[in-house]
Amino acid sequence: MCPAQSNSPDAAATPADGQATMVARVSAVLGAFGPQDLSLGVTELARRTELPKSTVHRVLHQLIEHGFLEREQDGTRVRLGLRLFELGELAAPRQDLRDLAIPLMADLREATRHTVHLAVLEGTEVVYVQILRTKDAPLRLPSRTGGRLPAHATGVGKALLAFSPPEVTDAVIGTGLPAIGPRTTSSPGLLRRELARIRQSGVSYDHEESAIGVVCAASPVLDAKARAVAALSISGWSGRLNLGRIAPAVRTAALALGRTLPTH
Repeated sequence: MCPAQSNSPDAAATPADGQATMVARVSAVLGAFGPQDLSLGVTELARRTELPKSTVHRVLHQLIEHGFLEREQDGTRVRLGLRLFELGELAAPRQDLRDLAIPLMADLREATRHTVHLAVLEGTEVVYVQILRTKDAPLRLPSRTGGRLPAHATGVGKALLAFSPPEVTDAVIGTGLPAIGPRTTSSPGLLRRELARIRQSGVSYDHEESAIGVVCAASPVLDAKARAVAALSISGWSGRLNLGRIAPAVRTAALALGRTLPTH
């Protein structure tokens, strides 16, 4: 019988690092839930986390006791609890940014009749902190509030990378630039040249790089020290969204949002 993979949260655990290991187990269990998972059972959680079922049972008991998970009525499956939602709403920097952005985003949606995104960079991925959709928004848009996508494959991600330190771009290139759409930029040289153009224009584009048929124009939100803290974008269907016409609007909104950010 082969030993468990070394990247399991249980691998090489010792009493000295017991607390860190427990945090890793909790993170693994909560991170096992995906966008489409309303609830999961112990067997599936064990498979996704590579943890023994006995360990999963212990972690679930603690998470349920503290409200981070809730049992389904049949008692065999669990779902994310309200405590997680409450903590997410208290993420102060993101909440402040979102509150400042929503009026501008609403104006953009009203003016363009297209979906507006607000995203931040975390590691090599973008996290969508707010999305204002139109009634006829594409159901297949790859983004969702709280969701992540590789930075190199999105308009907001490239807008953020263009105004981030070089080591951030290096880390993204180190991922191998996997393709997630039919036209994702997978060449380090092409990506670096595109980021240089974005620094000049202040606008980035997604031409079916994140999903088939989806295009967008995005612009970075810069603070008083010219650091990219977020990015705004307008997204829609290829053929229906005129990127040249909406680019000035998203650029103007991003500049306006940047001017409202508190200075530190």
